[in-house]
Parts: sequence; C-alpha cells; structure tokens
Amino acid sequence: MEIFIEDDYGSMSVKAADHVMQIVAPLKNPVLCPATGDSTKGLYKEMIDRINRKNIDVSNWCFVGLDEWLGMNQHDEGSCRHHLDNDLLKPLCIDEESVSFFNGKAKDFQNEILKESNFIKEHGGIDIAIVGLGMNGHVGMNEPGTDPTLHSHISDIDAITQQVGQKYFKKNREIKQGITLGIADIMEARQVVLVVSGAKKANIVEKVLEDEISEMLPASFLRQHENFWVYLDEAAASLLHKKQNRKQY
Repeated sequence: MEIFIEDDYGSMSVKAADHVMQIVAPLKNPVLCPATGDSTKGLYKEMIDRINRKNIDVSNWCFVGLDEWLGMNQHDEGSCRHHLDNDLLKPLCIDEESVSFFNGKAKDFQNEILKESNFIKEHGGIDIAIVGLGMNGHVGMNEPGTDPTLHSHISDIDAITQQVGQKYFKKNREIKQGITLGIADIMEARQVVLVVSGAKKANIVEKVLEDEISEMLPASFLRQHENFWVYLDEAAASLLHKKQNRKQY
C-alpha cells in the first residue's frame, strides 16, 4: 500500500489521473473498473482532458461496472450507470460493446452476474479498479459484514448507505439492495486505486487504513492487495497517525 496526500481535491485528482494514465499507457487493451461517486469525478475529468489533449485512442479500452442499485439502469437519473455515462463514458464516446454493466432492472440477476464475469474473463481480467470509500467503509456495494471471499452478488444496503445515497437523486428513492462486484473480484484486479476526499471521510479513512482488517470495514481488505494505491486530499487524511505511510510526489 502506498498513500499519496495532496493539498486539495483538485491536485489529488490531477495526481491520481496521472497515475491511472501511466498504468493504462502500455496496455494494448486495458480493462478498467471505474466507480462512481463524488471523489472520483475530478479524476475522470482530468483523464478526459489528457485523452483529448493528447488525442489518445481509447477505442480499445473496455469498462466493467462496479455496482448498481437494484431497480435501476442507465435510464434512471441517479443510477450508477447514469453517473458513469455522464462522467466518463459519453465524453469518451465509448461504444456499448466495450462496456459491461449490471442492469438493476434485469429479470435474472444471476444471469447479469454471469454476463459480467464472462466479460471480465474474455477480456483478460481487470487491469485497474478505481474505487471510492463509503462512509461506513464499504467499497462498491460490499457493506459491513460482507464475506471478503464473495464474488459478484446481491447486496443488502446498509442504513448509512441508504441515507447517504439519497444525494444522487432529486427526490427520495428506496435503495435497499444493490448488485455489485465482490471484494474478491476487486482483489483480482491487477491494480487498485482508492480515491477519497473531504473532511467528512477522515474518520473512516483512518479506520480503513489503520485499524485491524475486518469484515466490518470491507475496504480494509484492499490493504492486502500487492498493488494498492491510495489518493487522499489533506482533509481526508487529517486523522491518519502512521506518518511513515504518508507519501507525496
């Protein structure tokens, strides 16, 4: 695990984008698993800027969805796919054939899981997972208490996540379940980049990065990944104690 701490959200997004682009640059057909959320928006904006300025061909890039609310798909404002489309996929003009994303309105969720698993296998595995951190320590929709050996599954959404998740909708929505890649799937990615910003996340950042690894802190298992990179702004990093783990460019 390496932790990079930047002064603010903007500089954190720049450094994280630089790192992601360095990872994918030598890859012939990169497979990315990008999470949605406030912390990653700036990173995607910076990636798009670099791709456009340097005229980088992304037609060979593939994208795997991390998670989705049950009962929603790309046509629902506030869905994970809706946000990823707006933040990354549409600006890059990514073809639908290059995307695998859970459909939360599907009639057969096990088939959705199978389709995504097959997509990942057919494309040689996930090269980089870009994830955020929930207020309760979740990653994807792997909520506290989730078995870390699980692959893709239906998740019961924790009360904290249900409450925080309302910010993505113009009016309150019932978000009691989701479909998500499991911690095991994320751990199988070749690289994992965690991006977290804001003082409101400082407490959970400290727990996930410094407390004992536990099912009650699902994102803490990422510390066992051999290529785990953490990008924080100063506000999110403010409660960290292990200064020796703090690195900056």
